[in-house]
Amino acid sequence: MLNYVWLALLLLGIGAAVTTDVINQSNNKYKNDYQITAQVLYKKGFKYQENSDVKLKIKSSEFNRVYSENGAQDIIVDAKSSFDKKGNRNILFFKVDKTFPKIWQEMAAASGKEDDLTGYMNIREPISDSSSNAALVLEKVSFTKTKQVTNSALEYAGTAVNIALGLIGIMALWLGLMKIADEAGLIKIIAKGLKPITTRLFPEVPADHPAMGSMIMNISANMLGLSNAATPFGLKAMEELDKLNTNKGTATNAMVTFLAVNTAGMTLIPASAIAIRAAAGSADPAVIIGTSLFGSTCATIAGLSAAKLLGGTSFKMGFFEYLKAHFKGIVVSILALAAIISIIASGVFAKVNFGAGFAEYFKIIVQYFSVFAIPLIIISFVGYGAYKKVKVYEHFIEGAKEGFNVAIRIIPYLVAMLVAIGIFRAGGAMEWLIYILQPFTNLIGMPAEALPMALMRPLSGSGSLGVMAETMKVHGPDSLIGIMTSTFFGSSETTFYVLAVYFGSVNIKNTRHALPVGLIADVAGTLGAVFICKLLFG
Repeated sequence: MLNYVWLALLLLGIGAAVTTDVINQSNNKYKNDYQITAQVLYKKGFKYQENSDVKLKIKSSEFNRVYSENGAQDIIVDAKSSFDKKGNRNILFFKVDKTFPKIWQEMAAASGKEDDLTGYMNIREPISDSSSNAALVLEKVSFTKTKQVTNSALEYAGTAVNIALGLIGIMALWLGLMKIADEAGLIKIIAKGLKPITTRLFPEVPADHPAMGSMIMNISANMLGLSNAATPFGLKAMEELDKLNTNKGTATNAMVTFLAVNTAGMTLIPASAIAIRAAAGSADPAVIIGTSLFGSTCATIAGLSAAKLLGGTSFKMGFFEYLKAHFKGIVVSILALAAIISIIASGVFAKVNFGAGFAEYFKIIVQYFSVFAIPLIIISFVGYGAYKKVKVYEHFIEGAKEGFNVAIRIIPYLVAMLVAIGIFRAGGAMEWLIYILQPFTNLIGMPAEALPMALMRPLSGSGSLGVMAETMKVHGPDSLIGIMTSTFFGSSETTFYVLAVYFGSVNIKNTRHALPVGLIADVAGTLGAVFICKLLFG
């Protein structure tokens, strides 16, 4: 299924870009060859045949007339003027920043460097000894979206390689420590302690198998927000799970279930979202701890349920046979979920304050765990290894070598997925998707302004971080929209990235039902976040 999704991302992104460019070209959106009436401000003694620094002024009424916009302010910009003898005109060069109208920002980005615009002007009658009227014609701009797609594809390919190379050191460290713990028998002890839970989640995996310990470490690190430790543990878990795989290249049920937990993104402290909220001036940045936990819990329950139900249809037992065999468990689960939703909907929890008091106390406790977790893991693994007479240094080096190989192996998978996501975003297909889904989001009460964040989160971590920051800048971090978008970030994961990295590390090409499971978890997390945010802050 990942093949079709990857192909769809590419085709939709490129198709949207070409369609948009053709429409813009036919409508002459960027007003190629249009003359803009402007004023040139200069120092006394200015000679237009010489190179000099000038100021260019365009009145808002003239800008609005040319570009059919409303609300633009007068533009005054420093420019460099040079005389073109052949054309008997002045060439202008100036820089465009984020304070300029959006259409000029788009034109600058399409012309080469992101902040440069050039054009030519014919100086007309002087107004005074330091200013003259002029006719300005900016450089021709065309196929902006297609150029953005090209630039984005190259940029994301480089980003993918940088991510993989950045993982080498982290992978070497944690897989080296895992090798020590494995040789000392510590992983088996941890797995044995959590056997009642893990054997129900992963019945196909023997309770004492090394994969259990790696999965437990991964899930624990994720919950504490230790993503730099969680990824190596997760990749090691996939490697161990693949050893149990009798059909190489095809995902097992255990793999899909494990990734369902990962894509649900349950974290006790959504540190990145809290940091962005604090930077945006929130009065209570940590207020999203409770809402994020609720959303990620919904995502986890939905992801695990989907993994079990869809996994049951992939083997000898058919879907209806599976329902019949597990009818009691399914009914009990549905009734329990309905009871929880009914209790919440009744308003019992509406008076619960997830604000400063509770959230700050909870945040401090978890932060202590987060600060001391990594040093504690290192000293525990190495110390226990030394106690068990394990040659800790030699085994650390042996495990670290595996980390290097895994990081290099995921590069092609990361490049393929990130380039497709980059093209999808740059081409404008995201805007199309938002337009299509808006009637549904209006039906469930999700503000239209929060929809871009909900759609971006499964695709890109950095992209969703940017969308969240921009949304809070416009609407405020403590508004319903600001809280909801930051809850989306704190209660889900970048599904496509997780699938590409984890499956790529063990060369899985047939992902079976992993993507639907991940997307179901994303939808459930989003709906849960909308529900709890509307309940408490709506």
